[in-house]
Amino acid sequence: MKPANPAPDAPVSARKIIHLDCDCFFAAVEMLEHPEWREIPLAVGGAAERRGVIATCNYPAREYGIHSAMSSARALQLCPQLKLVSGNMARYREIADRIFAIYRRFTDLIEPVSIDEAYLDVSNSPLCGGSATRIAEAIRQQVRDETGITVSAGVAQNKFLAKVASDWNKPDGLCVITPDKQSEFVAQLPVKKIPGVGPRTQEKLMGLGVGTCAELQSVSLMELQNHFGRFGERLWQLARGEDSREVRTHRERKSVSVEHTFSQDLPDLASCLDQLDPLLEDLERRYERHRDARQVLGVVVKVKFSDFTQTTAECRAEQPHKGLYASLIEEAWYRGARPVRLLGVGYRLGPREGEAEAEQLPLF
Repeated sequence: MKPANPAPDAPVSARKIIHLDCDCFFAAVEMLEHPEWREIPLAVGGAAERRGVIATCNYPAREYGIHSAMSSARALQLCPQLKLVSGNMARYREIADRIFAIYRRFTDLIEPVSIDEAYLDVSNSPLCGGSATRIAEAIRQQVRDETGITVSAGVAQNKFLAKVASDWNKPDGLCVITPDKQSEFVAQLPVKKIPGVGPRTQEKLMGLGVGTCAELQSVSLMELQNHFGRFGERLWQLARGEDSREVRTHRERKSVSVEHTFSQDLPDLASCLDQLDPLLEDLERRYERHRDARQVLGVVVKVKFSDFTQTTAECRAEQPHKGLYASLIEEAWYRGARPVRLLGVGYRLGPREGEAEAEQLPLF
């Protein structure tokens, strides 16, 4: 029997957070339906001839270097015998609903991150003797027994470390970062494990002689802010394993966006600018349902080049217009100056009336 909801305001030092992540979820569901696919390279994604990308793949496929967001064409080059299926989102959602129903047996403090990923706060749960580790083990066992899906789990005092831990022993793994081991664990982490540290940020950190969190700890807060702006403070905190974010049971929409992958690469900047009108029309249609409740605070564009590198550009703007998007696309395009396979445009949204402005997350 599930206990009463634990208090959401437990001190940060007393929190017990579990991050749960289904292993290669879409592919795992396909292998349940087709056991003969278990031992062969399998991926779920769009058709190569329609410039599709890989949504996920099983572990035999990963041995060939295939990964999520890779083009299907490239995946088939790496593994010509790859079994590529388009997938069944209705079936995936059905299985995901069953998995989240199991999570709710243990707590109502659940923050869904995606269809197959969630944070759970079990800080004050009396189940399993109050042990977050034993709760995570029980959840993983029940999901496996009732759905056939394996789930990897990370247990820690905060969301950042729980997320890192869940990836530590994949697939079908459990990693627990106890308070007494937290400093040691964080120190040896590569900086690329920090959320928000992509290739460009990692390159800038390497220029500062920083490759691990231990090395990042030696950089002053002021220097990090000088190099990375507001994100510098976040880097300073996470390098020390500090993360005060609560598990939020309701995720407020902070942005709205649209993007399009083109059947043929756009060869130059002018071709990209020619695509603005239909993209902005799609964006307006998507924003319509939020117009009365949410004000636009900023605009952003995304450019993915033919070599799959990508960049974004954004600025604050309460009255966005086409010319502003055009200047941002120009700024982003010149960072790569090569053919473009995908363009995206979006709005940053302000809080609802009476709410404080929330921390912004990546839009795309």
